[in-house]
Amino acid sequence: MVLRRGFSVAAGERTLVVEDVVTTGGSTREAVEALRTAGAEVIGAASIIDRSSGAAEVGVPRIALATLDVTSLEPAICDACARGEIAIKPGSRTVINKG
Repeated sequence: MVLRRGFSVAAGERTLVVEDVVTTGGSTREAVEALRTAGAEVIGAASIIDRSSGAAEVGVPRIALATLDVTSLEPAICDACARGEIAIKPGSRTVINKG
């Protein structure tokens, strides 16, 4: 992850990373690291929804407006998988086609 062209932070600038949904925390961790690499002081992270039940570690203190306990199943015991439905990997990066 990199900062977009035209977006910059000053050395020591205090920043907060805000996401809509956190599932694993991967994107937030990457954003924190990109900001630190650019010289910012990342003071925390926030999200509207936390689908990790509070377990996602992002390297800074983190808070969410709503925390959900989302059940994850192995394909061998998943009813939707048995019906041939397409499994969607947590987060928004990858779709796994089971068909």
